[in-house]
Amino acid sequence: MATFDILRANLLSPIVLAFALGVFAKAIRSELTLPKDLYSSLSIYLLLALGLKGGVELSESSIHVIAWPAAATILLGCLTPVSAYFLLRRLGRFSSVDAAGMAAHYGSVSAVTFIAAQQFTTNMGSSAEGFMPTLLTLLESPGIHIALAIGALKRAKHQTSATGHPAKSKSVILHEILTARSMILLVGGLLIGLLMGLKGYEPIKPFFETGFKGALVLFLLEMGIIAGARLKDLKTVGPRIVAFGILLPILHGSIGVMLGHFSGLSVGGASVLGAMAASASYIAAPPAVRMTLPEANPAYYLTASLAVTFPFNLIVGIPLYYKIAIWLNS
Repeated sequence: MATFDILRANLLSPIVLAFALGVFAKAIRSELTLPKDLYSSLSIYLLLALGLKGGVELSESSIHVIAWPAAATILLGCLTPVSAYFLLRRLGRFSSVDAAGMAAHYGSVSAVTFIAAQQFTTNMGSSAEGFMPTLLTLLESPGIHIALAIGALKRAKHQTSATGHPAKSKSVILHEILTARSMILLVGGLLIGLLMGLKGYEPIKPFFETGFKGALVLFLLEMGIIAGARLKDLKTVGPRIVAFGILLPILHGSIGVMLGHFSGLSVGGASVLGAMAASASYIAAPPAVRMTLPEANPAYYLTASLAVTFPFNLIVGIPLYYKIAIWLNS
């Protein structure tokens, strides 16, 4: 399929159109918004559905099939926060705390971008491996830990008694990250799916699969509204944030696709892993950064991850990673 056809198919997909509608609604100052409880319920539904499906697929997979992709994912989880921090410090000239705060977001993963990438590859006829939600779980936490550790160490090195921010213990930080809602739902769903297997999943399959796409459209509508509200912040944060929010996903996404390809993933699987590596967390990472690095400027990491990187990946990035995967596989 030609590049233009792939891009057009993505732009005309319901989830991208719903996201665009949300941005447009915010731009014209519409009162459109999803009730907070509905937005929260959709988040729970999508994350739990991902975990359950991943666990069921994992129960049907052999260890040797998932071993290399899992190793590649863990490597990505270690590489992306370090590279993000280094580039932000050396090229972006951000402070160590702000660089660490942003690196925590880009070292983790956006579950919504993951879902969109899976849907895209399915629509293209190149469905990803069923165990991809397992890789999502592996990628979500390490990057946050590594980036926050870098930031905490740098802050401790330069911290004075006048800062008024006593350092939290490692156990407290670890507990906050591991008990985050997204982590509980993904890991918990994964374990439930693994234990009940395909036979146990069959009775609840219609609820968690038939309604999944519709729930995703509603969720992306609200994400568009939220992203639209952040667009005005682009004037404040400047071109450095915009450049970083576009170029780093391309770098990380390309590395992710290559690692996925060489670890034995299909075109669809490598594309999805690339999208995961290219994405930035705006669910798990923000509270962890606020708790651990309160000095980090939220205008930087929220605007970059939500107003720049997320729409870029949704519209351009996912088709790009798919094309790279096809090229590597040819």
